[in-house]
Amino acid sequence: MPAALTPEIVPGLVAGGASTKIAEDIAPKFKHGDKVRARNINPTTHTRLPRYVRGKVGTVVHDHGVFVFNDSNAHGKGTHPQHVYNVRFTAQELWGPDAPSRDTLHIDMFESYIEPA
Repeated sequence: MPAALTPEIVPGLVAGGASTKIAEDIAPKFKHGDKVRARNINPTTHTRLPRYVRGKVGTVVHDHGVFVFNDSNAHGKGTHPQHVYNVRFTAQELWGPDAPSRDTLHIDMFESYIEPA
């Protein structure tokens, strides 16, 4: 990934895709099956943590590996590499008892977005 995003390189990135996955040896804090709670944070800047999952409990399904933490990197505050997990939430956890009992939603979440439940 280039240090700066310039107009000249945008077409190539869009056409070929770009990943912020990095090869860092960082131990994961969570594993498959762990119950986690999405942190209830309200940053003044952009975050990829959906508001509707904040404070809700889900289950770690998969560890995607280590990625650049976009929330800090976008503001020039460093890469803060961390694991990204796929977390499964039940519809009833997110939207209450009237939601279908068999429905679930999977969300990819940075490690700093979650805590043990």
